[in-house]
Amino acid sequence: MSLAETDLAAREALKARQGKGARYDAPNAPAEDLLLARRGTAHFARKLMELPDAELYAPSAVEGLTRAHVVARIGYDARHQALALEAFGKGEIYTLPVLEEQQLPSLDLAATLPARALRHLFQHSEVHLNVCWRDLTEEQWDREVVLVDGTTVPTRALPGIRAAAVWQGALDLGNGMRDAELPAVALLAAVRSRPIGKIGGS
Repeated sequence: MSLAETDLAAREALKARQGKGARYDAPNAPAEDLLLARRGTAHFARKLMELPDAELYAPSAVEGLTRAHVVARIGYDARHQALALEAFGKGEIYTLPVLEEQQLPSLDLAATLPARALRHLFQHSEVHLNVCWRDLTEEQWDREVVLVDGTTVPTRALPGIRAAAVWQGALDLGNGMRDAELPAVALLAAVRSRPIGKIGGS
């Protein structure tokens, strides 16, 4: 049984327990990428919880960045994708900023936040993004995102981009995670320069 099939069975069982009124992903949502992103988020959360507050300001596995920079980057990544999807749902365009460290000066400022605020940034942003994913309609999943280089991809590509970000982020925290712990798909996709663009209105 594939990862998606296992997750589908689990979700159907959960629906039966929760009953009517609960919100779920659209039937045509990219189940495997969403599962990979959600599992990566949970893994990042576990690695973050292992770190005492003081160690958040120690160097990460990325030269020149602290672990606080990594946490802020992951939080911003989720927050901007969520805002883009909210705007998409309203028929508006939200321009996603480039999230590379050298092009986002506010990342340095965020990395000085108290540990509690950093943890809240991560927690709240990932909940926000997950809600946005669940609110997307079948039609919206098949609309297009315009990337910075002018190319377009379906909205359904975004969970895969997020999956790469969170799995790479867990590795970047530098507190014991090994490359071997990365799922194969995420390992291939996990690059520090991720495609960022804007949500198209058509």
